[in-house]
Amino acid sequence: MMKKMMKKILIIDDDDLFRDMMKKLLERAGYQVFEAMNGYDGLKMAEKMNADLIVTDIIMPEKEGIETIIELRKDHPETKIIAVSGGGRLTPEFHLSLAQKMGVQKSFAKPFDNKQFLAAVKELV
Repeated sequence: MMKKMMKKILIIDDDDLFRDMMKKLLERAGYQVFEAMNGYDGLKMAEKMNADLIVTDIIMPEKEGIETIIELRKDHPETKIIAVSGGGRLTPEFHLSLAQKMGVQKSFAKPFDNKQFLAAVKELV
C-alpha cells in the first residue's frame, strides 16, 4: 500500500515567533513545513522544493510579499498561495486586497483564527 505523500508548505515570514507558531500548527496538522525569513530566500526555496502551498507575509525587509507573490505567480503559476499580514503603515486589509489582485487564493489578517486558517490550507492542498 502506498503511503500518502505529505503535502509541502513553505512559510515566508520575517517574524521568527510567527513562523515558529505556524510551523508547529501546520506540522501538527500533518504537513511538511519549510521556512524562509524573507522573499529572496522564499523564492530560492520555492525553486528547489516544488511546494504544494506557500504562505507569505506581505510586510518584510529585503523583498516584500507583493513582489514575492508576483514572482511566484510568474514562475510557479500552479502553486497555491495564502497571504498573511499584520499591517504596517497601512491596514492589513489594504495589503491583503492587493495580494488578492495579484492572484493569491486566500488571505488572513494577523492574528487570525487557527481553525479557519487550517481549513483554508486543507481546502487548497
